Amino acid sequence: MTSKIDIKKKVLSENDKIAQELRNIFADKKIFTINVVSSPGSGKTSLLEKTIQSLNDRLKIALVAGDVQTDNDANRLAKAGAKMVRPIITGGSCHLDAKMIQKSVETFDLDNVDLFIIENVGNLVCPSNYDLGEDMKVVLISTTEGDDKPLKYPSMFRRSTVMVVNKIDLLGMSDFELNKVKENALKINGQLRIFDTSCRTSEGLVTWFDWLEEQVNTKKNL
Repeated sequence: MTSKIDIKKKVLSENDKIAQELRNIFADKKIFTINVVSSPGSGKTSLLEKTIQSLNDRLKIALVAGDVQTDNDANRLAKAGAKMVRPIITGGSCHLDAKMIQKSVETFDLDNVDLFIIENVGNLVCPSNYDLGEDMKVVLISTTEGDDKPLKYPSMFRRSTVMVVNKIDLLGMSDFELNKVKENALKINGQLRIFDTSCRTSEGLVTWFDWLEEQVNTKKNL
């Protein structure tokens, strides 16, 4: 048991070292970076498609799309208009790590990037432990899930800065309560910034887009 703990500490220590190197690079280039995490099917890719379509003319956006076996998400983002997108196929791993991001970053012209988006593998457990050099983790939950998700996966919500509640057009179709999920999330992390969105109806998306652009401009002016 002790050896397993030591190995995990070593892996995370090495990851954190690379993550800090990435953070330094993003800071030097004044690139705002987010790590988008959720369980499978919450709508990460749909949200990013809408984000690209809205902000592509105003911001230079680079993306990496993590998946266990396919590059489907990266292909979707490219079709949505992403000019700089790379797939990361983990081959079974349930999360992205900093070394994977480092390899992808080397393929981008960072002098031509304002916003760097990491779409993590669909999982609310493993990705919470891995720093990828991001400015913020953005955790996404949908109304087709349980409103107790923040209580079940507290580490992810504790380490996130933003929570997006997606698919609000489906409210009332299940027992999911919007106020309840927010209450549960804020019990875990009282500083969470929360957005309510629907990628189908576009409700709430403008607020999300405006916030992202504001964060990019703030980092540019540091």
